[in-house]
Amino acid sequence: MMIFWIVAGLILLFGFVVAFGAPYVPSLRGEVRHAFEDLYPISKKDFVVDLGSGDGVVLAEAAKRGAKGLGYEINPVLVLISSLRLRGKARISMKSMWSADLPPQTTLVYAFTVTRDSKRLGRYLQRQANEQARTIKVMTFGSMIKGFRPVQVLKAHSLYEISPQDSTLQS
Repeated sequence: MMIFWIVAGLILLFGFVVAFGAPYVPSLRGEVRHAFEDLYPISKKDFVVDLGSGDGVVLAEAAKRGAKGLGYEINPVLVLISSLRLRGKARISMKSMWSADLPPQTTLVYAFTVTRDSKRLGRYLQRQANEQARTIKVMTFGSMIKGFRPVQVLKAHSLYEISPQDSTLQS
């Protein structure tokens, strides 16, 4: 009977989180590795922010290349899993990305995107670029960011450069 309640609790928790963000879809380590080699080569000079960091695979791949990182995740189970996976190699904050500001040292933002939230994500990133008065590099996996053109695409990954008052913003 205890197993039933645990499973029911996990289903409820994961279902509740989907109402506020993208569903949990595990990142494929190989695809992230290729994106960090061919699309945006990560190095020890980078600070990666993963919006909706899930189980920490993206931040773990960045850490293997010497980068520092921060993940925002609202699912407490995934925060625990990623914290155990990363063991201090990156920081995980149990916070909604929508209410978080990007740290000024951010060199790359990574996000799993779903069509439902792509326009909102674009507005969030544009606001961050405007407030910080600098171009923000963004790598997405999944849907394109509505209203923005990627500078490069590698399979399901897209790389964007979002500048203050971005001129690539389409009407």
